[in-house]
Amino acid sequence: MSEYKLIALDMDGTLLNSEKVISDKTVEMIRKAAREGKEIVLSTGRCLAELREHLDRLPEVRYLNCVSGAVVYDCLERKVIYSRTLSVEEMKKVLELSKMEDVMVHMLYLASVVDTKSIARMEEFGMGVYRPMFEQVTEKHEDMYQWYEASPIPVGKCNLYHLAPECRSRTEERLKEAHMEVSAVYSEKTSLEITAKDVNKGTGLLRLCGHLGIRPEEVIAVGDNDNDVDMLKVAGLAVAMGNASDEIKELSDVVVADCDHDGCAQAIEEYLLA
Repeated sequence: MSEYKLIALDMDGTLLNSEKVISDKTVEMIRKAAREGKEIVLSTGRCLAELREHLDRLPEVRYLNCVSGAVVYDCLERKVIYSRTLSVEEMKKVLELSKMEDVMVHMLYLASVVDTKSIARMEEFGMGVYRPMFEQVTEKHEDMYQWYEASPIPVGKCNLYHLAPECRSRTEERLKEAHMEVSAVYSEKTSLEITAKDVNKGTGLLRLCGHLGIRPEEVIAVGDNDNDVDMLKVAGLAVAMGNASDEIKELSDVVVADCDHDGCAQAIEEYLLA
């Protein structure tokens, strides 16, 4: 049996295939690993509200390293183990700077909050594949800026979806020029993911490891995108999906099949249960 005790799986582009579905083979391998006493953790930029349909299919998954590491959640006890949010002042500054581009604002903690009128424009922001989920699970407001000014809430992460990569680069530069002490990473085609300083999937995973008494060397992390870098760096074994960027593949210890050919099932079978 493998020395690894936990596998942390990114969702989009990793556990989920191009149709945003978990394959039957991968579900089977997750169940097999759970029977062997292994921990299967979803390590994702998504929040709890956006994961419920998948958790219904994966009752073996107890822990979430979600909202890009801003929230660590126990599904069995239905409680937050750890969280670190953007301050109200930081969030207001992010919103102020975001007005300089045509963006879709998306706030996450346990809930997923968006602007009503942006839903119809998700294709423009490169997020069309997510539109059915957003229509079903998000909390919607007519004007995100006015709503947050009147009713500030804890925000673990703010996604700013842009019309083009160069627009995203301009927003990133404005954050730097404003000397904002936040973490900002690229995701999807045009998304800039903003969390509190030093919050990422890696820090969230380490918090969960501490909670469970598992050493980082006993962890496998599987990912495909820039927002997985910190998670891959702290894990004992870093696994890149076949559809991962060249940078992720270069960083990782091994490369498995892509998300449409059961790469996660391969990682579980060959490395977690080897």
